[in-house]
Amino acid sequence: MTRGATAALLLLLPFSTEGLGPSGPALQRLEPERVAAVRAARERFARERVTPETASIYEDYRATRDEAGVGNVTLHVLATAREEAAMRASLAEGRSYVAHDWLCDPTGFWFAASNNLGVFEMGDRVPLLGKTRLAAQLPLPARLKLFRNGELVHRAEGAKLEFAATEPGVYRLEAWLVVDGEEHPWISSNAIYLEAPSPDAMRLPSSALAPNVEAKKDIVYTTGKPEDEAKHKLDLYIPVGRKKAPVFLFIHGGAWRSGDRAMYAPLGNRFARERILTVAISYRLAPRNPHPAQIEDAAAAFAWVARNIGKYGGDPKRVYVGGHSAGAHLAALLALDARYLARHGLSPKLIKGTVVMSGVYQIRGLESVFGKDERIRTEASPMSHVKAPAPPFLITYCQWDYLGLPLQARRFHAALQKARTSSRLVFIPRQSHISEMVNIVKDDDATARAVRAFMR
Repeated sequence: MTRGATAALLLLLPFSTEGLGPSGPALQRLEPERVAAVRAARERFARERVTPETASIYEDYRATRDEAGVGNVTLHVLATAREEAAMRASLAEGRSYVAHDWLCDPTGFWFAASNNLGVFEMGDRVPLLGKTRLAAQLPLPARLKLFRNGELVHRAEGAKLEFAATEPGVYRLEAWLVVDGEEHPWISSNAIYLEAPSPDAMRLPSSALAPNVEAKKDIVYTTGKPEDEAKHKLDLYIPVGRKKAPVFLFIHGGAWRSGDRAMYAPLGNRFARERILTVAISYRLAPRNPHPAQIEDAAAAFAWVARNIGKYGGDPKRVYVGGHSAGAHLAALLALDARYLARHGLSPKLIKGTVVMSGVYQIRGLESVFGKDERIRTEASPMSHVKAPAPPFLITYCQWDYLGLPLQARRFHAALQKARTSSRLVFIPRQSHISEMVNIVKDDDATARAVRAFMR
């Protein structure tokens, strides 16, 4: 799953649907002794997974099961923690699936939707944008049946499913196993709801400046080839009248291949109006300029800030470096691999703190940016440079982030802690990889609150 530290609680639930309940053909063909043995084993199986934090949830469902007199179907609840509040929230949001565990252990099953916004799970309402795909993975091959609004729309066989969704609707997946030549229901997912996108939900924030913010744009931070001139500039968002303001040097994302500082005026304004001088930089893009062009530019921008920001009311002793997605990778690498700042006669010790949002910390593949040399990709990975001393880190990741990024965030946080480097890991609920940046301008935004707290 894409959620952080996913835990699963197995609960016995009553079902009477043909093929799922105790009156279904699967159990009817078993001897009474075998049915009793299956139920007893499953009772022990579930009890072993009940902790004090989740006991009350288990008791609620056991009472329901006992009242109905059935117990051969298991509800698997997917949550961020094995705690009652998290489990009940996941139940309410539909983050669960049911399975006949006596046929086969379904551990490892997931069903999700993905598009340019991020990855979404069972129970989620997903904007149907661009190339929205449904995908599933199972621990072993099965017969897969995908339903839209109750009608079968796709069949497949195997341990994986991929389906290009072009119509809104309620999508649900079933997996069936063939035993002794007969098909038996095994897994039934909860629904994923694909919906036409709301214009309001996708509206970009305003670039208008607050009355207490002044912008100075297109400042050259380094020189290079004439064709790279536009990417060797930065914009300042300055709190009017403040001296010795903390400084936030922000590096944009875009898979190292797209993006520009001009897109982040709302972010610059958002933090500058709260008295944080914000620096938005551009940098050379791949594939025309492969690695290490991007990190070299980030280092040059930091060197300019360290030597010049005092002229604009910033405090050179309180410069925080941060970024989103590919920009988070660059910020982390700048803070951990001292070679890039050393070329400017500087050290990562000058970085007050590092803010990395939905970043990439272990480079795999990405040959159009980092080439085919595995050694170079390893050296370009912030995970390869985790050691003390290092600046403090704030690491955020989102509920609907791109596949793999939550796990990278948790592993990076754990590595920093093991190296005795200060690190705070923040899970941002109900945000995607893209909406995290769109909504950071809002007063009540969780990411913005975490950043502000980190800089105080």
